[in-house]
Amino acid sequence: MISISCHSKQKDSFSIVEQNVLVLSNEWVNDEYKKMTVTAPAPTLAALPGQFFHLLCPPSGENLSFLRRPMSIHGVNQEANQLEFLYKVQGTGTRNLAALTRGEQLNLLGPLGQGFSLSPSPKHALLLGRGVGLATLTPLAAPVIKAGGKVTAVLSVRRPDLIMAHDTLSEAGATVYCVNDTDQSSDVNAVRQLLEQLHAKEPFDFLTTCGSNRLTVMLQQFGKNHQLDGQVALEQHMGCALGMCFACVLPLKNTTSNAISYQRVCLNGPVFDLQEVLA
Repeated sequence: MISISCHSKQKDSFSIVEQNVLVLSNEWVNDEYKKMTVTAPAPTLAALPGQFFHLLCPPSGENLSFLRRPMSIHGVNQEANQLEFLYKVQGTGTRNLAALTRGEQLNLLGPLGQGFSLSPSPKHALLLGRGVGLATLTPLAAPVIKAGGKVTAVLSVRRPDLIMAHDTLSEAGATVYCVNDTDQSSDVNAVRQLLEQLHAKEPFDFLTTCGSNRLTVMLQQFGKNHQLDGQVALEQHMGCALGMCFACVLPLKNTTSNAISYQRVCLNGPVFDLQEVLA
């Protein structure tokens, strides 16, 4: 195991480890996504919602993945020493991950990046996720509810059968709304109207989103209109995931001066202020 320490804006420091862990399960949740559960050493269990791990995809025949794959944390079970990842199987790397079975080893590096910054006393948090963005936002529900807050999750997918994390969020105590492309309930204007209705009944005080540029732009305007703080978890291809290669740089806007700066998603993010993002 290789271990280093990293400075974080959430706490003074956290340990980053590279370690081989055991796959406990790796099952399909629908036609496109799998959920993998692995054993986890103590340092990785301190991972915060919004942080991620860099997974070394195993080779499979002639299918080789030269770069690791960044994958957000879908769940942390500290009592059982387990981590969960929810991922879409769509390329060489994730197809090789999908082939892993119980008892095989997976090399992971993490936890990495900056997670969500939660208020000590949240009142009503919105989780607006699209596709695999649902995996990133799901771990937020438990700490908000534990702190005495309410969570409303709006899950957006292409088809109803691709809905994920509904049961996990409901069991955590969140109120869940599902929208999809099939009946056009996931249209940006339709989602905006839904948020306006929910906010009128019980105002949000914290907005989060992941997985869709269109929803991010809409939520930025929603936040401005209602003077609400928010955060967004960005998805980006990465090289080292440690801030050294600058392969994941994106332009962001300073919310005070409007000045543009280029920041590394792996190190400065992947979670950023909602209004900083240039979608």
